[in-house]
Amino acid sequence: MANDFTPEQRKRIRERYLRVDTSNVADVLDTLGYLDQGLSPDFRPYPREAGQLAGWAYTVRGQMTPYELGGDADKMQACQGLSEGEISVWSGDGQGICYFGELIAIGMKERGCLGALVDGGVRDVRWIGAQKFPVYARYRTPVQSIGRWKVNAWQIPVYLRGATTPLVRVRPGDFILGDDDGVIVIPFEIVERVLDEAEGLTQKEVQIRARLQEGLTLAQALEQFGHV
Repeated sequence: MANDFTPEQRKRIRERYLRVDTSNVADVLDTLGYLDQGLSPDFRPYPREAGQLAGWAYTVRGQMTPYELGGDADKMQACQGLSEGEISVWSGDGQGICYFGELIAIGMKERGCLGALVDGGVRDVRWIGAQKFPVYARYRTPVQSIGRWKVNAWQIPVYLRGATTPLVRVRPGDFILGDDDGVIVIPFEIVERVLDEAEGLTQKEVQIRARLQEGLTLAQALEQFGHV
């Protein structure tokens, strides 16, 4: 599990994942029999230039619940548990509302959180972008969650919309990787194996690109290096 790694090991693993693409990670997961780890293409970076999302999952779940205005104490309590190197993963049945905005993003960042993955909405996009805090969400909206959507659990397995399956399970400690191609979930049991093999694929692609620039044809490159 991620909890079995020391803080330094967690940091180093994350740094290495930042140097591989989600596409290579997805290919490795396929070869290992994990065929449904990709999230829905509806997940996009906010702002558009937010950059990569990489870190250990800290899960939060909520649901549509009418209540009086005045804040969501459970949401604030959930965010207090975030720690260095984690990604806050937000799930639930919210529709048309944001799960959080600029101020909570600032609070998460202060605790060492490295970004957010939101199966719902986000607002204050411009100001979150100024914080250099990457957020991947399904949509943006100015409508707040207070009075409409309420956190009811955290640090439990949650389910997010998938690319090849209706839902993808995300557990505390799974690894989240997002880039221009989308978002993928790496189960914590195989996080190192997937990383090692994805790095191998990445190196092979570097060699292929170099040979193509030297004048090798694509057919020749595939014959030499095999399918990638």
